[in-house]
Amino acid sequence: MTPGEKHTFSAKLEIIGINPFVFLPETVLESVLTLSKKYKGKIPIKGTLNGKNYKQTLVKYSGEWRLYVNTNMLENSPKRIGELLTISLEIDEEDRSILPHPKLLKVLEENPDANEVFNQLRPSLRSEIIKYISFLKTEQSIDKNVAKAIKFLLGEASFVGRPKPEFKQSREK
Repeated sequence: MTPGEKHTFSAKLEIIGINPFVFLPETVLESVLTLSKKYKGKIPIKGTLNGKNYKQTLVKYSGEWRLYVNTNMLENSPKRIGELLTISLEIDEEDRSILPHPKLLKVLEENPDANEVFNQLRPSLRSEIIKYISFLKTEQSIDKNVAKAIKFLLGEASFVGRPKPEFKQSREK
């Protein structure tokens, strides 16, 4: 696989827990892993599923790489287990990073203790907080959740489904 090269294949829709997914054929998977130079973590991909465009992330779970199929990609996907799908995919080279909301940045700058904790969080938790706040629609929700995030970072409240901050492995407790 070269940059921009698409692979097209058929795969049976399967399910793990409540999550529909497909396995990639071994040759496609090897090509994606080689081109992305990633053998763990997340690999951004894009393509078509039954002719409909999608953007998704290829992830490794329980030792297997899986392409999870959500209802944006395939209508009623949880009810279509066993269906044979036509999939094309390629590495998505587009930058998917999300910048922190300016209000979050301002409050972190004003609160050095919270900022220090924020910078010591696991990258995935930092990203989750950034995404959560960045996708809120109203200024009222943004303000309320920025305040909640700061309380969370200071150990005073839970946030994003967690009772306390989870730090990188290297941080001593």
